[in-house]
Amino acid sequence: MKQRDMVILDGGMGRELQRSGAPFRQPEWSALALSEAPEAVVGVHAAFIEAGARVITSNSYAVVPFHIGEARFAEEGQHLADIAGQLARQAARASAHPVQVAGSLPPLFGSYRPDLFQPERVAEVLTPLVLGLAAHVDVWLAETQSAIAEVRAIHAHLPKDGKPFWVSFTLQDEEVDPIPRLRSGEPVSEAVAAAAELGVAAVLFNCSQPEVIGAAIDAARAVIEARQADIAIGAYANAFPPQPKEATANDGLDELRDDLDPPGYLKWAQDWRERGASMIGGCCGIGPQHIAELARHLR
Repeated sequence: MKQRDMVILDGGMGRELQRSGAPFRQPEWSALALSEAPEAVVGVHAAFIEAGARVITSNSYAVVPFHIGEARFAEEGQHLADIAGQLARQAARASAHPVQVAGSLPPLFGSYRPDLFQPERVAEVLTPLVLGLAAHVDVWLAETQSAIAEVRAIHAHLPKDGKPFWVSFTLQDEEVDPIPRLRSGEPVSEAVAAAAELGVAAVLFNCSQPEVIGAAIDAARAVIEARQADIAIGAYANAFPPQPKEATANDGLDELRDDLDPPGYLKWAQDWRERGASMIGGCCGIGPQHIAELARHLR
């Protein structure tokens, strides 16, 4: 696998919005700030950029019916996605350094819940997100993906615009199985092979315990090297304890682990880099201080 320069990603948006005092509640989650406090969204993006992030992710993760409701999504989904894209681009333009904007394409029917996937509704839910974000983003990022089927479905409905497609999978947090798996139970090796067939530019792992990411990176690297594919590997873990199988991501603010302060998180990130990751940031609970620590030591 070829050597790549380290790319520092941003961290989790939701908790930073809450810390900033922006309106933040269920069920809207981070989407609430798009209409009620857009300046707070720009502020969080700017904080991550100042910390050293060179890729920021649009605040469109919760712009799905699961969070804002079917009626509001039908009426405002595309508009909210457009706002999310605009705010990220505004922050990127204000940076003294080049910053890319990744358009977040979340699990369309509920995080961590591959059992809720509705293939017949993919176009209905995905299209407003894509139309809203398209003018503002440099990269399409399907993140926190629990199953291969949804990644394939998302890819099939993306515009042929030449923008890179990144896929980030979320993993089973239990370490009892020696084979790293998605939350669907599918092996990471199969997921990465499927992503490679779709022509992805990067495979990442996010919204999982840092303890399970190293093995997933190893599995991804083995598949990529066997195919001699030009695919980057990345990771951005969360900072809260393992979630039970019946959990749904973003159903409340979990307590953060004391051991995943910026120096503690850096140790995991250094391990991921040694294993072959060249794109590293953070997910839920990983803030600008963590990203600054990564930028100081990894780049």
